[in-house]
Amino acid sequence: MSILSRRQFLKSSAAYSLGFAGLHTLLGSTACVDPGSTVEGFGALSVDPGGILDLPDGFSYSILSQTGDAMDNGLLVPGAPDGMATFEAPEGKTVIIRNHELRANDDSLGPFGSGNALLGDFPAERFYDAGFGTTPSLGGTTILLYDMASGVLEGQKLNLIGTLRNCAGGPTPWGTWISCEETVQRAGPSHEQDHGYCFEVSADWSAPFSDPVPLRAMGRFNHEAIAVEPTTSIVYLTEDRDDGLLYRFLPISPGNLQAGGILQALAVRGAPGSDLRNWSEGTAFPAGSRFDVEWITLDLVEAPADDLRHRGFAAGAARFARGEGMWYGDGVAVGEASAVYFVCTSGGYAQSGQIWRYVPSPNEGTLAESDQPGVLELFVEPNQRGLIDKADNLTVAPWGDLVLCEDGSGPQYLVGITPEGELYKIGRNAANNSELTGATFSPDGSTLFVNIQRPGITLAITGPWKA
Repeated sequence: MSILSRRQFLKSSAAYSLGFAGLHTLLGSTACVDPGSTVEGFGALSVDPGGILDLPDGFSYSILSQTGDAMDNGLLVPGAPDGMATFEAPEGKTVIIRNHELRANDDSLGPFGSGNALLGDFPAERFYDAGFGTTPSLGGTTILLYDMASGVLEGQKLNLIGTLRNCAGGPTPWGTWISCEETVQRAGPSHEQDHGYCFEVSADWSAPFSDPVPLRAMGRFNHEAIAVEPTTSIVYLTEDRDDGLLYRFLPISPGNLQAGGILQALAVRGAPGSDLRNWSEGTAFPAGSRFDVEWITLDLVEAPADDLRHRGFAAGAARFARGEGMWYGDGVAVGEASAVYFVCTSGGYAQSGQIWRYVPSPNEGTLAESDQPGVLELFVEPNQRGLIDKADNLTVAPWGDLVLCEDGSGPQYLVGITPEGELYKIGRNAANNSELTGATFSPDGSTLFVNIQRPGITLAITGPWKA
């Protein structure tokens, strides 16, 4: 196993100044000459004869679902699958919630087919935005029921509709999924409702269709993902903008997000208005940098002018480069502190991505946190697209590594990252250069589910994952 260690090069000033161009000479290693075939992590990737997904020896995949497949409720599997999470269900089953990043004019990929031919008598009240009956918003979520023992998909159906560009989101400790709209579309001639909200979706296979009720107190902005700290129910949120912020939501009633709460933005303590994008080479914030933080309370969080991030930055909040995937890791598997990991897709001077780690204060969300503040760390910033090419969705594996999806311009990989910041390749999209999305493990840790967003394929990957 040849793994690239952050201790070897991410903190090396020589490698940093070279932008990794001289990495092999510097370290006397050939370790990332060809990231797709180098022996790393679980081993070299083998060419998939099916032309779908290259994986290490001993691993295999099955195709669970594809855009256009018939669903249980007579509709079609929507296209552009994105963020996902899994939930334990009775009788050894697993429920998968899957986002669909669709707009109102994406009818060729929507659940009602081309021209919305299957719309028929579908109840208008199930839509968040029915588009006056002519241009319904087609984003939303589907729910899948998977039998772990047989490896068979037993069913799939629509369970949220009428939203836009449902990109990522995150699971909650109380067993629901928060689906996020990556848009700030306003109501107008084609849209009945403002967009840019989070929506809570049931993960109960037998439950009725989820009511499309926006979580307005969690802000209206270009949402991407969320993560929930289970002991406090505090929700952390990313914003997919080049000048976005990192937010947290303090709920009035833990587990009841509809009851409202306070939305805040992260600031570096003692350095208001910090720019953490690292877009200039030789930045003052190299990988491994750690910051005490404070949180700034925001007002007018529905932001009709789409200025929430601007007002937050003016008040001292830190600026990030396209916050995207986010996941909570409890730290138990690796003996470390619990933390929230999140990705900034365009971070670093090569703009190939950053991975940040936030360790909440023991007194998170209380007045006492000022005495022992939360800590933000720039966990990984490789600045070399052979290592990470536009990191996007991510999850925390059962053994404590991160698994992230790429959304770059060339071949797209699933990338593993150890708690020490070591990188390795897990899989490669062999079908095309579409982004990989929605990586998430089954509750028992035996299966990794992931999507190829275009043309829209959901896969189940099994193999000798680490215990």
